[in-house]
Amino acid sequence: MVTEPRFRDLVASGYRVEVVCKEEAYKKGPNWHGMWIVRAVSDEGLEKLLVTARTRTSRNDIKIREIRTVTGVISFLQGIGFSHADIPLQADKRTVLKLSDDELASLQD
Repeated sequence: MVTEPRFRDLVASGYRVEVVCKEEAYKKGPNWHGMWIVRAVSDEGLEKLLVTARTRTSRNDIKIREIRTVTGVISFLQGIGFSHADIPLQADKRTVLKLSDDELASLQD
């Protein structure tokens, strides 16, 4: 489990990002809602789940970061360097993304 700053470092070092839909997406007004989690996955299959930096449960456990809107997923992906987004809309579906060479180069600027 990692917080966002470490997640960014992992993705910049070559980890893939796996976006997992945990709750079926639905449209409410002009917006899409659901629940997604993200993981950083190494070429060897080592998974690092994104967790919140500020919230712990009552048992002092670390809380998995849950993103509740498609806009939230897009904003997160754009914030770590992606110029595009592929987001699963059905529960238990996932997509895998990896920064392109151009996206990696723009992180160095």
